[in-house]
Amino acid sequence: SKGVRGVSLKDDDEVIGMIMADDAKTVFTVTENGYGKRTKIADYRRINRGGVGVRNIQCSQRNGKVVAVKSVEEEDDVILISRHGIIIRMSMAGISVIGRNTQGVRLMRISGDDKVISAAKVMKE
Repeated sequence: SKGVRGVSLKDDDEVIGMIMADDAKTVFTVTENGYGKRTKIADYRRINRGGVGVRNIQCSQRNGKVVAVKSVEEEDDVILISRHGIIIRMSMAGISVIGRNTQGVRLMRISGDDKVISAAKVMKE
């Protein structure tokens, strides 16, 4: 069986991740150059299966491509991991909730040819 089309993509667009929509949470987006942001889930319009998605973040040379998308709450912690093995842990309470169509803020200082490769939400104890 072939399945069904979830979303129509344009040009060089890629699906990086998927989260469950919960209006009590925010979408945490991280880019390869160490930038990121939190956005209210309510800021994203609902689309039907196979529809064209909505812009989540403005990708530029400054912030790079998206590497991770997570559903987070204010009290969550997230770990960012770089290609060179640098790991930092941060609280979501310290990251402002901003609009959808923005570039985000610096989360991790990247040097040389290093890039953020992943983000993981820390399990609550």
